[in-house]
Order: sequence, then structure tokens, then C-alpha cells
Amino acid sequence: MATIDTRREQMFPTLTAAEIDRLRRFGEIERFAEGDYIVRAGEAGRGLTLILDGQVRVTPHEQHRRDEVIVTYGPGSFMGELAQLSGRPSLIDAVALGPVEAVALAPAGLREALVAEAETGEKIMRALILRRVALLEQQVGGPVIVGDVADRDVLRLENFLGRNGHPFHLIDDDETDAAALMDKFHLTRADLPIVICMDGSMLRNPSENALARCIGLTRAIDQDKVYDVVIVGAGPAGLAAAVYATSEGLSVIVLDCRAFGGQAGASARIENYLGFPTGITGMSLMARAYNQAQKFGAEMAIPEEASSLGEDNGVYVFGLTGGQTVRARAAVIASGAEYRRLDVKSIADYEGSHVHYWASPLEARLCAGQEVALVGAGNSAGQAAVYLASQVKKVWMIVRGKSLDATMSRYLCDRIAAQPNIAVLTETEVVALAGENGALEEVTWRHAKGETTCRRIRHLFLLIGAAPNTHWLAKSGIALDAKGFVETQNLMTNKRGIFAIGDVRSGSVKRVAASVGEGAQVVAAIHSFLAESKGNA
Repeated sequence: MATIDTRREQMFPTLTAAEIDRLRRFGEIERFAEGDYIVRAGEAGRGLTLILDGQVRVTPHEQHRRDEVIVTYGPGSFMGELAQLSGRPSLIDAVALGPVEAVALAPAGLREALVAEAETGEKIMRALILRRVALLEQQVGGPVIVGDVADRDVLRLENFLGRNGHPFHLIDDDETDAAALMDKFHLTRADLPIVICMDGSMLRNPSENALARCIGLTRAIDQDKVYDVVIVGAGPAGLAAAVYATSEGLSVIVLDCRAFGGQAGASARIENYLGFPTGITGMSLMARAYNQAQKFGAEMAIPEEASSLGEDNGVYVFGLTGGQTVRARAAVIASGAEYRRLDVKSIADYEGSHVHYWASPLEARLCAGQEVALVGAGNSAGQAAVYLASQVKKVWMIVRGKSLDATMSRYLCDRIAAQPNIAVLTETEVVALAGENGALEEVTWRHAKGETTCRRIRHLFLLIGAAPNTHWLAKSGIALDAKGFVETQNLMTNKRGIFAIGDVRSGSVKRVAASVGEGAQVVAAIHSFLAESKGNA
């Protein structure tokens, strides 16, 4: 059943008179006449709107769904979802059904209220999260992607939106609605994929950055502001640092070139993270951390990629690929690692549509009921193999070593051994891929003894570890070890005020819990550095 049916009371709670009175000081009274739009989809969010008197009807923005009613708010109800934490564009339309009086809490006031009023704040935060979940489930709000559902660029756009927890609607190019949109914009199938933004504009096969601008995910960074801390990377380490730093009063901006969550966010299920005995998907865990950091006031700049690091009068200056800069007194490098690729001819021809670097429901949909090959022997590979085994006919797990025991947690080894449709091929390597027009058709692997096997397989998953994402530091003067990881002493690099945590740090333990621990630990070091710098000023 849908979340809106099973958790409606938590999704749309009514606040008590006492709770409303305590929240008034964080906002201002506003009044609306019948028919007024309180919010419009695609326009910058107002924050939280607490209804004192009157009724407000919330509907989807999509033309063909405007007769649907998501909810009607009355006195004691509040409007808003996760976009309101940061003032990003609304995903729905809301209209006053008659005269309405409300308390409007701007994003800053909302965040202040969530922290100051803990019990009421918990109720509000849970509702905001559940409402976003419902919008995702019902595909309400967000852009429309039109194209072949198996096209690599369609998958790229889907992955970007999915990894950023943003609603969207996908229309296959064979559907009637797709033909109508192509006629409207005078397009042919050769022009696909396209994206229809909420303001009605159309983008042809946009980049992730262009799509982010279309949905209001990114906005201009204040070029004159000097933050206390800039965090490069929104994986477990970076998000943990953001939560602890902002909760302790530091001004923080977080950069990531693609999405929050890092490699952990792509994990099908994490079962050995403290406090989750039944396990949790990487996306769910990282989404909670992302929302938590925003609750405390962390500014998120995603997707924004750091390309250089310099210094100006004691302030660190990070150059971004889009031309903007970020200035901060201290910095945390948590840029993680990049997926390793197989050294196999023509692999690039199949990436994005047939060669995958994580296993999410999107990839599972593509290969449901088929045989797949998976290369890797670490925990990420084990989690992916177990997840895929529940969706596909058979998983051929290709392992270069003699066994899984040396590189994988025991519980995953046991889980894999118990799956009848997972075959583990040790001392084996993929040596060739074959197919036409970008469609993978065959995978060939070879055992150490020389035996070669070729099978009809259309999807290959590569989870073979990663290389440190430090190429952008080449001219920064930051010391790296022989493998490119950042060298540190007590988490600080050779440049005072610049720290490195998580997978990018030389000698780090490659586990989510370890990264989160370093994210918490580094904040104490940042405080010490900032206090010392202030004392020396």
C-alpha cells in the first residue's frame, strides 16, 4: 500500500493550540483571498505555511492531473515538504478555498523552529519526509523525461534524479503522450531524450547540471561569503561532518559533483551498520543524513564539482567547474573514490545502459528475469549480488581471488552461499565484451587455468573497488600517497585548516561507520583550528 494510505496521520498531523502558539514566533501572519495560489509548482518555496483559519487544497501541477486532490488542509495543519527546508521550488500547487489566515515560516525560520521546538519539530520533520516519499511514489511534481526507457541517457537522467531523491515522470517514446509532446515541440525520435521542466521549457538531452538548474536544485553561490567550512563530498563522511559542524554553529557549504550519499548511497542493503538490525538501504540511510544536515542549516551545492584549490589572504578558495568559487576558513576533503573500470576493450560502448557500477531498482528493472554477470569481491559486490539474485534469473559472480572470505564480511559470504541462483567463479576475470550498436550481447571470462567461457549476457555489474577522487588536487600542494590518497596526521593534511576524511584519506577503514566517525571527529579539530586562527589574527 502507498505511504499516503498507511501513514496518513503522521503525514498530515494537526497541531495543538499550544504547539501553534509556540511556532508563531518563528514566522509572520499572512492572509489570502479565495482562489489565491499559496504556492505554485516550480516557484521558490515559501517555507512552512501553518494554517490558522480557512482551507487550502493541494493538487498536482501536471495538466492531466489537476482534478486530483492530494490533501485539503484546514486549521492546525501545515503545508510543506522537504523542499521547504532550503527554499527550493515547490512541487505542487496549493490554492485557498476561501479566506485563509496563516503563519508563514521562511526556510530559516522553519529550521530554527525544528531545532528549538524538539517535540513539535520531530512531528513536522517526519511529515516533511513522508510527504516527499509520497510524491516520489505517486510521481507527482518534478520534470518529465521522454525517451526510450533503455537508452543510456534516459537512464543517466533517471539515476541523477533518483539519487537526489527528486520526483519525476518517465514517458517511454512508444507511448501516446510521448507522440503528443514531440508534436508540440516539433521533434522526432532522433531528438530524444528530452526533459520538460515544470515551467514548461524543454531541454534536449541535458547534462546533470542543466537538469539541476531546471528543477531548481542548484542556485548561485554567494561569491563574497566566507564560510567557516567547505566540505567537498556528500558521502557518509561529508554528511556526518556537515551534521556535526552545523549543529555546533558553524556555517557550512557542502559540494558534490553528482548526488548525496556517495558509494554508500548506491548500496542495495547495509546490514552491519550500528542501530539497524534489520538492515537499511544505502539510499535511505544517506537521505536521512542529507535531510538532517539541511535541518541544522547546511547549504547544499549539488551538483557542483570542485576543480581547484587556492588561497587568498588566509582564506581557502575552491574553484568549481561551472566557474563559481567557494571561500572558507577551513575545508574538509571527503571526495571519496571513483569507480574502477575493467581494462577490457570497448567497455565504454556499453556503460550507462549495459555496464553498471551499482545495483539499484532501476538497473534491476532492466535485467529482471535475465542472467547477469557481476565482478567484485568486496561488501558492495556482495550486497549487490544478493539484491540482484532476488530480481534476476542468475548471477554469475566473477572473483579474481581464490575465495570471498578474505575481502567480504562473513554474513554476506553466508548469504551468497545460501542463494541457489548465485554462482561464484573464483580465480576468474572478464576478458571480452561483445555486442552491436551499444547493446551488450555476450560476456567472456577466463579462469586462471586457461578455461574460457562465453555466455549470452546483456548486463554486467562492476563493483571492483575504487580509486581516490583526488585528481582535482594535482596543483593544490596537498600531499598524496603513492596511490593518490590524501595523507593526514590526526585528519589534517599538510596544509593547516584543510582536513581529509573517509575513503579519500590514506589509511582509512573503508566502512560507512568509520567514515561517519571521522566526520564527527574532524569537527573538533576544525573548532580548534578556527579558534587558533582567531587568536593569531
